[in-house]
Amino acid sequence: MQKVTFDLSGEFVELNQLLKLVGLCDSGGAGKVMVDSGVVKVDGKKELRKTAKIRAGQVVSVADVRITVQAGA
Repeated sequence: MQKVTFDLSGEFVELNQLLKLVGLCDSGGAGKVMVDSGVVKVDGKKELRKTAKIRAGQVVSVADVRITVQAGA
């Protein structure tokens, strides 16, 4: 499993944008398609809301990639 840490610069990041920012897809639109396909989990539960607000402390999983979101400096 590949582990990625994402430093959050604001209060939250939208799920589709997070997938783009960590390099799992090329655009926010591609991120929406990825979420729509049902392969994305947030804190272990399937997430189908494309623009779900992801906050510090949450964990997003896609296939064998685990993204830990933490508060940035």
